[in-house]
Amino acid sequence: MAFSVSDTVSSAQADLEKLVTDVRGLLANKDLDAIPQINVLRQKLDDGVYQARESALNAAHEAARQAKEAAYVADRYAHDEPWRVAGAALAVGALVGFLLARR
Repeated sequence: MAFSVSDTVSSAQADLEKLVTDVRGLLANKDLDAIPQINVLRQKLDDGVYQARESALNAAHEAARQAKEAAYVADRYAHDEPWRVAGAALAVGALVGFLLARR
């Protein structure tokens, strides 16, 4: 069974969200309010989650931008060099056909 990158990212994101929820649940205990370091820890947790989300969002936007750019470049190449693209597709098809015929 093959997992895609998006499945892996979704799984990691779900695991991280669960961990953060569990830690927040532990830190939300009112008995801990008397400890000054708990407020600092709560703030650091919130700041870290915010920065992680921002980083993930920026990475997703950058990946989308690069994918769009690569698709544009491929499209331009296919329009500028249609015979090369057709020849490459023919060669790949012939190779796959040859390999499948040997089975």
